[in-house]
Amino acid sequence: MVSQYSRLMDIVHRGCLIVAGGCLLIITLIIPYGVFTRYVLNSAASWPEPLATLLMIVMSFISAVVCYREYLHIGVGVLPAFLNEPYKTALGWLLEALMLLTNLFMLWWGLKLVATTYNQIIPEFPVLSVGISYLPVPLGGGLTILFIIERMMKGQFFQEADAETVSTLTTE
Repeated sequence: MVSQYSRLMDIVHRGCLIVAGGCLLIITLIIPYGVFTRYVLNSAASWPEPLATLLMIVMSFISAVVCYREYLHIGVGVLPAFLNEPYKTALGWLLEALMLLTNLFMLWWGLKLVATTYNQIIPEFPVLSVGISYLPVPLGGGLTILFIIERMMKGQFFQEADAETVSTLTTE
């Protein structure tokens, strides 16, 4: 069952990578367009900057989910390195339980925020709801919860990031 869940999380992980990469690609294309219309055509387009902001929010929350699964999030490994195995595992369970609580908070209150602001509109995009712009908060919380469950099922709390995901460049 753990391996099936892990395979499903591999698919979710890949989807998150595609969404985050797509957001970055679109941002990279529309910002120069906005600069071009403002300074070359002398007629600024009103939508590139707000759209880039919305996409940056989506990219940030989805990228955080990816970083969590790949053990690339900010963490201090000094304390676990000095602990013996039963205490190290207990610390891992504690930290994951706290992560679970934090992400349940994001999911619950993020959904309430989306529902509360759903009937408001974004001035630059009258067809888009303000609630939709807050959707990355509960979505990021929910996706992270799925990866927390995976980590708890596997019991792998303190793992080094894969060599292929970490840059091989050194800072000298």
